[in-house]
Amino acid sequence: MDTQNTPVHIKLWHREFWLMAIANLLITMSVYMLIPAIPPHMFLGGFSPIQTALAMGVFGVGIFAFGPSVSYYIQKYRRNKVCIYSILGVDVTILLLNYLDKFVPAQYCFYAILVIRFLMGAFYGLSQMTLSSTLIIDTCESFQRTEANHIAAWFSRFALSFGPLLSLGVFQLSHSYNIVLFSAIALSLIAICLINMIKFPFKAPSENMKRFCFDRFFMPQGMWLFFNLILITTVIGLMISLPRSDMFFGMIFIGFVLALLAEKFAFANADLKSEVITGIISMGAAILIHYYTRNISGIVFVAPVLIGFGIGIIGSRFLLFFIKLADHCQRGTSHSTFFLGWETGIAIGLFVGIGLLRQPVLTATESEIQLIDNQQVKLTMIVSLILLVASLSIYNMFVHNWYVKNKNR
Repeated sequence: MDTQNTPVHIKLWHREFWLMAIANLLITMSVYMLIPAIPPHMFLGGFSPIQTALAMGVFGVGIFAFGPSVSYYIQKYRRNKVCIYSILGVDVTILLLNYLDKFVPAQYCFYAILVIRFLMGAFYGLSQMTLSSTLIIDTCESFQRTEANHIAAWFSRFALSFGPLLSLGVFQLSHSYNIVLFSAIALSLIAICLINMIKFPFKAPSENMKRFCFDRFFMPQGMWLFFNLILITTVIGLMISLPRSDMFFGMIFIGFVLALLAEKFAFANADLKSEVITGIISMGAAILIHYYTRNISGIVFVAPVLIGFGIGIIGSRFLLFFIKLADHCQRGTSHSTFFLGWETGIAIGLFVGIGLLRQPVLTATESEIQLIDNQQVKLTMIVSLILLVASLSIYNMFVHNWYVKNKNR
């Protein structure tokens, strides 16, 4: 049977790996904290849904900005310094969002937000390509690197639950958008402190440094997998574009935990395509439950658990697929390609979802969510279901067989 599984090495969990994994979690949380915070604040400031959608979507464009030069930067400069300065860049852009509220005239504010969100995506992309795709790999033995990629990706995945959950909690306690921003900055600063605690060995730069290249940025041979991943994560962006309660994101975390357990037990010796198909079906079931039972108390909590479970096992499997498609010395590039596909899909989903949904709510209880216009929510669910059906069809009929024929490991 054609199976693949990620082994567990206790020796991987050394001090440096723990510090970098937690730093990875914190920087991702700081960015995801803004997902439930920025849209309602813009609505309340008089911005239109399309303007708000553009502000969220342009982040996904920004993550590609430094990509062609990332290999040049980490060879010309100390790679840990590149990571630290890129995280500081994220902090500066969050500070600029706070500055806009007080000092920028309303007629220029929208364009300023677009520029800031683009730069935020650019610095965040550079930090992830340096941290997850380079620093974490460099501190691990060669036989542990697949597991290191797998674990680092899981820490980033947990941020999809923890970041919005913390954002909603901070807002409920402070009722202040600005405090949410400062909390996000605090997480990034802690991440910088953790990275500073690690001593990275000096590596001499390559003799033939290219200013622009695909190394550590994008893996062309993973193109079909990349687009398939974007379709799936677009659904996640659509789902979290709706006003959500803290309970929703807490249930997503429960789904992540179930996905981790299923990886090690239920899917340990299962057929290779079973995880992706099961994950897409789980997400489809979540959407149908959300569509038909939003007014039924208790059952509604099943949907986010299924969403977390589905995207958890899909994310793990797709990352391993990217790694096994990579040529020699392309491990970091494969991880960056996975990261770009993941974030691009979420950004597209947020753009489309916020453009469809017109209700400016920062935080909501389950009863308040039920008051949102039914037609708009149903349209979002229908679009999500169509994307999942397309994703399942493309994967099952083409992408999986293409992967099996082209994998290198």
